[in-house]
Amino acid sequence: MMFKFLFLLSVGPSSYAFIPSTSFGRSSNAFLKLSSSTATTESNNKDEAILSAVEINSRMEKELKKMREKDIQSIEIKEEDLTILHEDDDIIVVNKPSGVLSVPGKNSNNNSMNKVVFDKLMKEGSSTEKKTSTGSTKKIDRMDRMVVHRLSMDTSGVMVFAKSERALKNMNKRFRERNVQRLYEALVCGHIVDDEGYIELPIMRDFERPPYMRISTDTLQRQLLEYDDDGGIDKKLLDLPKECITKYIVVKREELDDGSKVTRVILDSITGRTNQLNVHLAAFGHPIVGDTIYGGPSEEGALPNGGLTSEELNEIVDNPERASTTTPETSETRLYIHAQAINFDHPGTNPERASTTTPETSETDPCVSLATGARQRSFAVLIGSVDVGLSFL
Repeated sequence: MMFKFLFLLSVGPSSYAFIPSTSFGRSSNAFLKLSSSTATTESNNKDEAILSAVEINSRMEKELKKMREKDIQSIEIKEEDLTILHEDDDIIVVNKPSGVLSVPGKNSNNNSMNKVVFDKLMKEGSSTEKKTSTGSTKKIDRMDRMVVHRLSMDTSGVMVFAKSERALKNMNKRFRERNVQRLYEALVCGHIVDDEGYIELPIMRDFERPPYMRISTDTLQRQLLEYDDDGGIDKKLLDLPKECITKYIVVKREELDDGSKVTRVILDSITGRTNQLNVHLAAFGHPIVGDTIYGGPSEEGALPNGGLTSEELNEIVDNPERASTTTPETSETRLYIHAQAINFDHPGTNPERASTTTPETSETDPCVSLATGARQRSFAVLIGSVDVGLSFL
């Protein structure tokens, strides 16, 4: 028998709670969609010379170097600072702060959630095999094998790690088959007109600004034909565009202290692509507040507007209420997006027998305190029939 897990972090007035449904319909009037795998408009850059493989690789290495330098700045988090939302024989669920890497990357010395969680488990002397109520389960004894999904360094929120081999196998299968629902809370620039809607725009690696993502167009796909697998270009840059679907629900339209308009939204990353939410919201005209990579015009980082030109935006993304600014001033420098909830079938043990840790804290999450007005944040872990609450004032 399978049990459904829902890790929920609800935000807003105490009377508000967002409970995800098992599936979303397509009845919304606000539904941005392309009928084919790529956009059919022509780019303003169609007559520009095609970049050489050498230039692409040079740009790629330049940006990767910057990313590695940023990774080194990952905030150190100690075991006593961990907020453990749930732990049992198969999984451990934690609340990742913004500014901390999910995994250390190629530099094993980088601070990361992966490392501190693994060190905690090893310190507790977890055996390589353990008898449970549902049988014997082999425990994971390698740090990298705990990872079943990632959050970007700047994203805070719910993160799951596998503790057993069966959990690793089952969770990987759930993510691969899109049987995991991930919900995010974010503040985005400007006021979104519709209360809810879908953004369905295919994305691809941007070989002009590697390794970042962008909205795919026919023009770019034709340009890719100029390159081949043996040209020395990273094969990821030559991948076909990926289907990409995001659902948004407006929680509240707000204003910052300086008068900048922002919208608090719940985002369902239906397809779960790399940087999907950043690219989709930038193309939609409402980039995430604090997004310095995808959120605005820059000589570095990703192209603005999801990589689309003004003409493409008018044809593909019909939104006359696009935000006039992408950089409102905030009290803290961070990306204002929080992994609010994750919903999946438990990969092993009986969830009603799971233990849940909810340490008290008075920390105010900037994703809440950003907007004008008092807010209350509550946390609930729903495990079978167990409902544990924790409030952040």
